[in-house]
Amino acid sequence: MSKEKRRRKKRKWPKVLGIIVLLLVLAAGAYAYSVYHSLTAAVDTMHRPIDRDKSEKRSKPVALAKKDPFSVLMLGVDERKGDHGRSDTMIVLTVNPNNNSVKMLSIPRDTRTEIVGHNTVDKINHAYAFGGVKMSMETVEKFLDIPVDYYMKINMEGFKDIVDAVGGITVYNDLDFTSDGTHFPKGNVTLNGERALKFSRMRHEDPRGDFGRQLRQREIIQQVINEGASVSTLANYGDIFKALSTNVQTNLTFKEMIDIQKNYKAAGSNIQQMSIKETGTMINKIYYGLVADDEKQRIQKEMKTQLELN
Repeated sequence: MSKEKRRRKKRKWPKVLGIIVLLLVLAAGAYAYSVYHSLTAAVDTMHRPIDRDKSEKRSKPVALAKKDPFSVLMLGVDERKGDHGRSDTMIVLTVNPNNNSVKMLSIPRDTRTEIVGHNTVDKINHAYAFGGVKMSMETVEKFLDIPVDYYMKINMEGFKDIVDAVGGITVYNDLDFTSDGTHFPKGNVTLNGERALKFSRMRHEDPRGDFGRQLRQREIIQQVINEGASVSTLANYGDIFKALSTNVQTNLTFKEMIDIQKNYKAAGSNIQQMSIKETGTMINKIYYGLVADDEKQRIQKEMKTQLELN
C-alpha cells in the first residue's frame, strides 16, 4: 500500500469514529427522551390530588427543594368490583435527608383508634372504607400526631404486575409456610408477582399474626424499590411505568418526584423498620389491637424527631 493511501485511510478513521460517536449520542438521546416521555405520562395518570386543607401539624408547607423532612402514607388496598375496599396495608414513611434515613412504620389494620371525620372509634383500616384516602390520612395524622404530607395508594391485586415488571425480587423469609398451595421455605426466596402476592397476604399460619404479615410486606416493598432503582431494569421501563400507572395513585406531582430523587436519594439506601406493640382484645365480639399510651408516645416521639418537629 502506498504512503498516500495509508495517509487517506488514517484521515478517514477519525471521521468514522466521529460518526459512530454521534450516532450513539443520538440513540442515547432518543432513548432518554422515550424514557422521560413514558415517565411523565405514567406520573400524569398516577396523580390524584386530595381536596384537603393544610395540616394543622405544620406551620408551613413542605419545601422539597429545600430538603425538608416529609411523610408519606402508603395504602395497600384490595378493591374489587362493587366493593370500595379497605386499606389492609398502612405504612407510614418519614424521610429525612439530613440524617439520610427513612423510617418505615407499619400500622396494624386492627388498631383501635378515632376515625377522624366519622365520629367513631373503630379499626384504623375502616377509615378508608368510610372516607377513602382523605379520611385515612387525617385518621393516621391524629393517631401519630404528625403531619401526613403525601399518600401513595397501591392496588394490591395489581401489585404482582409491579413485581413482574422489575423482573421479580429476592427476599429473606424467616418462617417456613405454605399459602394457597405455594410453599415458601425459610431463607432467601425468589418471587414473581403471583408468589409475592401470596407471600405478602399470609397471616393466619404465622404465630405473629398481622405483625408477621407486616414484616413480609415491608420486605417486598423494600426489594421492589431496590430492583426499580437498578440499572438492569432500564430495559423494562415500559412495563414498569405501565404497571405503576395502572396500580398506583398519589398526590405527588412530577416536579415533587424529581425533587425527591434529586435531594433525598441517599436517604433511600437507609430504610429503618419500625413496629407498634399492641394488645389484642375482644370488644363486643370484635377483635381490636389496643395501643398503650406510653407505646403511642414512644412512636410519636420517634417520628416527630425524624421529621424534625420537636
